[in-house]
Amino acid sequence: MLPIEEVDHWPDMSDDLTSHLFYVARMIARAQHRAFKCRRVGLVIAGYEIPHCHLHLIPTNSMDDFDFHRAAQNVPETDLQSAADKIIEALGELKQGI
Repeated sequence: MLPIEEVDHWPDMSDDLTSHLFYVARMIARAQHRAFKCRRVGLVIAGYEIPHCHLHLIPTNSMDDFDFHRAAQNVPETDLQSAADKIIEALGELKQGI
């Protein structure tokens, strides 16, 4: 379950919300790592482009992947769905390994 609680700046989150977000982020990062065979999954806490705290989990092979200006602007829905399917499949595999 993902929280639906608007917090403008991440240090203002409650301890419970912070723990929950990082628990979920870690699960998704593990699935991304498995699904996309990347070197690392980076985490960025932003909040400028949308006026509330949110986490970006970025499958990455180099620091260049953290440059938001280089991100694709128009990704076909089929590509997004394919990526989501890979993550969902990896989450299922990881859950079975628990």
